[in-house]
Amino acid sequence: MSQDVHTRPAEPGARESIDGLDNPDGGASVSGADALNRLWRFFISMRTGLWLILALGLLSLAGTPPFLDQAPKGMSADPTAYTQWLATEHVKYGGWTSLLDKLGMFSVFESIWFKGIAVLLATSILACSVNRAPRLWKLAFHPRTRMGQTFFTHAPLRASLLVPADQAAAAESVREVLKSHHFRTVNDPEDDGVNLYADRFRWGPFGTVMAHLSFVMIIVGVYLTQSPMSFKDQNFVAPVGDRVAVGHGTGLVIEAKSFEDTYYDSGSPKDYVSVLALYKNGVLVKTQPVRVNHPLTSDGVSFYQSFFGMAARMKVTDASGKAIYEQGVPLSFTSDDGARSIGQFKLPANGLTVEVALPASGKTDPEIKAGQASVAVFKDGAKNAVGSEIADMGKSSTIDGLTYTFERTNKYTGLIVGRDRGANFIWLGSTLLVVGLLMVFFFPHRRIWVRIRTTAGGSEILCASTMKRDAAFKPQFNQLITDIQLAGTPSSTTQKAGQNDA
Repeated sequence: MSQDVHTRPAEPGARESIDGLDNPDGGASVSGADALNRLWRFFISMRTGLWLILALGLLSLAGTPPFLDQAPKGMSADPTAYTQWLATEHVKYGGWTSLLDKLGMFSVFESIWFKGIAVLLATSILACSVNRAPRLWKLAFHPRTRMGQTFFTHAPLRASLLVPADQAAAAESVREVLKSHHFRTVNDPEDDGVNLYADRFRWGPFGTVMAHLSFVMIIVGVYLTQSPMSFKDQNFVAPVGDRVAVGHGTGLVIEAKSFEDTYYDSGSPKDYVSVLALYKNGVLVKTQPVRVNHPLTSDGVSFYQSFFGMAARMKVTDASGKAIYEQGVPLSFTSDDGARSIGQFKLPANGLTVEVALPASGKTDPEIKAGQASVAVFKDGAKNAVGSEIADMGKSSTIDGLTYTFERTNKYTGLIVGRDRGANFIWLGSTLLVVGLLMVFFFPHRRIWVRIRTTAGGSEILCASTMKRDAAFKPQFNQLITDIQLAGTPSSTTQKAGQNDA
């Protein structure tokens, strides 16, 4: 018996196409010169995908400070606020400010450029997946079982064995060896010899399709996260005992039933918890204690405990004695000198903004004594002062025809409120990406073709395989050849070793 194993790169033009997947541009399966076919080939081109990924990456980089400042989310819906913000940016960008604004560079992730490139990239990825999947399916379930003689003489991995067994016995021993190495075998009896095809991990190449689809899902998830269907309010405040509308079209109203904070002996926070009641259209949906890492979630909206502070409960009545405002005012701001805690509320029907201030925790204020609050009223935002009073707790003060009563102090809870419509897509896409990459890199599709012919001394066994950038398969291929040799020759024989033997 003799064995001759070769492992060298295939000669240019000598290797036969095994599966049609060698073309880096996807091996366009649609031919023709018409516009539709050209468009199809454009989208399945790897070059197209790489350029789109590069463009999307550059835009993402441009939209990341400190390269270009980005307008706060949702500000573009308020022209006045956006104009004021743009004026502050003019100091930094000078004459370029107007051009950058027109190009949408201050809202890169909401710009037509970013969305358009993302759509083109998703289309390209889907087109590549559609173009590739049928051939992968054919490769897995209807593989080519017979190769020409040229393949066995030029394949990157190949071996030639002479065994004393007859053709049937040699074929059976080859099948048993391949089975012991967990290879599937497929017969091709339509030839003057015996042809076998064997493979392992035939599902591995589908990992590329999964990875492609994962990018599409992540792109969709990012789009949904940035869309008006999603929102995130990091400074949502709810005074204890009051109901506050969540907004953003949710129809939800939150009420803080209670708030409790506890501390260690050192003074550092130990725990703080809000008991929240959630209503929708006036109907109680859920009541739940909420902590930092234990949110209340309903209808896709989550409420996370974030911060807390003091609130001043105010009551405002008109000349007829009708209450036009009665709610806690969160004192969530601090004066420039840190001496006062300040809160604001608006009376839209009167065009007024009311500012309430108390001494900050641990501070004293000569103008505001214990049990008092400063009440200042402004018209047209903070431009025109209407009047101000130092209000005693439980007593009323009249300013410009309206009566203001500082009823008491209580606490407010600060929440992070958000709804992310794209989170599930991003999580699923990320999972598919990991699974797809694991399939591709750890379970590569390994294939072997075998031809067995009768010779004067027994049988000739030809084995060949393509490496396909799978260098780890070479040792396993050599082991397979050794095992086939031993299985075909039970007794000790002399081996002839060639110059290129493994």
